[in-house]
Amino acid sequence: MLTPRSPRKVAVVGAALSDCGRVDEATPYALHAQAARRALADSGLDRSVVDGFASAGLGTLAPVEVAEYLGLRPTWVDSTGVGGAAWEVMAAHAADAIAAGHANAVLLVYGSTARADIKAGRRTSNLSFGGRGPLQFEVPYGHTLVAKYAMAARRHMHEYGTTLEQLAEVAVQARANAAANPDAMFRDPVTVDDVLSGPLIADPFTKLHCCVRSDGGCAVLMVAQEYVADTAKAPVWVLGSGTAVSHTTMSEWDDFTVSPAAVSGRLAFERAGVRPSDIDLAEIYDAFTYMTLVTLEDLGFCAKGEGGAFVEKGRLLRDGALPVNTDGGGLSACHPGMRGLFLLVEAVRQLRGEAGEGQVGTPDGGLPELAVASGTGGWFCSSGTVVLGR
Repeated sequence: MLTPRSPRKVAVVGAALSDCGRVDEATPYALHAQAARRALADSGLDRSVVDGFASAGLGTLAPVEVAEYLGLRPTWVDSTGVGGAAWEVMAAHAADAIAAGHANAVLLVYGSTARADIKAGRRTSNLSFGGRGPLQFEVPYGHTLVAKYAMAARRHMHEYGTTLEQLAEVAVQARANAAANPDAMFRDPVTVDDVLSGPLIADPFTKLHCCVRSDGGCAVLMVAQEYVADTAKAPVWVLGSGTAVSHTTMSEWDDFTVSPAAVSGRLAFERAGVRPSDIDLAEIYDAFTYMTLVTLEDLGFCAKGEGGAFVEKGRLLRDGALPVNTDGGGLSACHPGMRGLFLLVEAVRQLRGEAGEGQVGTPDGGLPELAVASGTGGWFCSSGTVVLGR
């Protein structure tokens, strides 16, 4: 009888950005390649160790097409398409595969020229999710993705008294964090009044309640524990993860004030053996201010309905009680499309102490020990949460 071998520990040993922000002279494939090369260089490992590959959002047969462009021939692949949460979900899959011995080193890569394509006229319409299947019953009414998030925000305001000023605080603090990030697209400070007085996009969201549109890419290399001795830097361990999906149609969403992070977060924390109160910093998907607020509730950093009060008084700043989106997030740093992988890159950099002026510290002057990255896809349709530790 065969004796099952113990699961291997999994670490992130490489994390890097491509050029980000305004990148007019590169293709999405080039940004994938640039980010991949930089992540491998960051790890100190040779590309020959990579036997797993994860990518989504580019090419007809992603990740086959992107892997071919990068000159890789992986024996383990993933291209799970659940929107912005795809990267946390694929990181969870990769960690499971490595732990089980199905792969040794998995490279996750993303790149997009969403901003440049629009400026150059290569992309002339917004993303369509189609009108077949369950969506056919809602598409004729014309509500857009931003409108769906806006409806959910209004429901939270109705149920719990959350205010526009509290939602605006999320944008203000994200911009303050971006000020210390030289790679951030927007770094000038904004006030609550600036947010509230901006042009209306979808009630109650004004322009600064919404993420920026940028170009950019990033990559993360995850490996089995036996590779760590040969890496250039100290590992960041994957301690636990969780995934969840809930709905595609708004009519099937049980409660507009609860996201699937309520499930993925609980699972990730349980599997990591930690509590929300143990976490030193959080990287949260923030296409809109409401996403940050409700995800904080659903991850357990505050009770349901208390998100508005929680985000006040600078709590989300990099020197606040719970630093959130320490690079400036999608609201100020970058948002090329599916931002989930950027959350993992920033969490790794913070845990390594590589964030420069934007570095989060602990009360005793040390480096943070634990971080959580939580991605969201669709209109709160999916969630993936990963807990990382030094």
